[in-house]
Amino acid sequence: MARKGENIFKRKDGRWEARYVKGRERSGKIRYGFCYGKTYREAKEKVTKAKLDMKNQAPLHTSRDRMPFSSFCDEWLALRRCEIRESTYVKYSMILEKYVKPRLGKYIPPALDTKKIEEFKWELLDVDGLAPKTVKDILLVLRAVLNHTAKQFPGLFQIPEFHYPKIERKEMRVLSPDEQQRLTTYLLSEIDDCRFGILLALLTGMRLGELCALRWGNVSVQERTIRICETMQRLKNTDQKSAAKTRLWVGNPKSDTSCRVIPLSDSVAELCGKMEKKDPAAYLLTGTKESMEPRTLQYRLEKYARECGIAEIHFHTLRHSFATRCMETGFDLKSLSEILGHANTSITLDRYVHSSLELKRANMNKLPTLNL
Repeated sequence: MARKGENIFKRKDGRWEARYVKGRERSGKIRYGFCYGKTYREAKEKVTKAKLDMKNQAPLHTSRDRMPFSSFCDEWLALRRCEIRESTYVKYSMILEKYVKPRLGKYIPPALDTKKIEEFKWELLDVDGLAPKTVKDILLVLRAVLNHTAKQFPGLFQIPEFHYPKIERKEMRVLSPDEQQRLTTYLLSEIDDCRFGILLALLTGMRLGELCALRWGNVSVQERTIRICETMQRLKNTDQKSAAKTRLWVGNPKSDTSCRVIPLSDSVAELCGKMEKKDPAAYLLTGTKESMEPRTLQYRLEKYARECGIAEIHFHTLRHSFATRCMETGFDLKSLSEILGHANTSITLDRYVHSSLELKRANMNKLPTLNL
């Protein structure tokens, strides 16, 4: 006689049917297997053998195979937290909470096939109107979570194909020599701590966050060097107990190579000596122990640029302009790459060196001339 919970029962045609869980569809629906026998004992022996064969051929299914994808997102982020910078953690958290989990979090992982990923991609591009670069960043995080998820079900879940959107490369704004001279003259005309900091960034290639976090204790006028060891960012506040939505974060720069020593030219070192504060804990941009956050500094730069007739300028424009001026004067590429804090010289060449038409023409004139 069949026992309760065995899922073995007698059919109307006289045969015994034994049912067992064979797997799940992509939608999450249970997929059953069936065994038949002339007697209860035969049906039970067959289903027992079928379960044993399934157990030997594949890993045991647990409650994890019914977990929604949002749970794996949280699990992946928690595992990565101790490996990544705080700013990177906040970025990943925002991507998962704002884009991935609301649209894909309810599905079980096997349902996330290539078609579903493509639909998600086009929603981000067409519905949300996000830039291709932003969409690619989101997809890279999604793929990392799916890689983690696939490891939980070896042989049962394959990572879908990803087709990233094409990113059109935009030429970065670089100050012309005339614009750079105008900005330099303007900053020097009524120089204060903030104007001095902006001029220093233009002459050293420092990043916005690096300048905001720079204290006078990291500037050596005698050795003519600046030591970059911190950066500043305003991040989303992940502390649920705090009412503030954002917080000012100071920590290590974006990579190991970003921690560096920048040598100063004689004239820049002389200017540093005139502006130097006695308190090594004072921030360079304010001259006090109170910092200036990146957004405020960006607004100041835009104001100064407007007043001297320079349009479409961002703080990163100063960094690109510095790199371009260095290459125009024949600067050694390896040295420039290290001053900028890049991991390798290819980054410097691909992203930060912009040849002007005048420089291209000068190089063309170095070629052998025609004897006309």
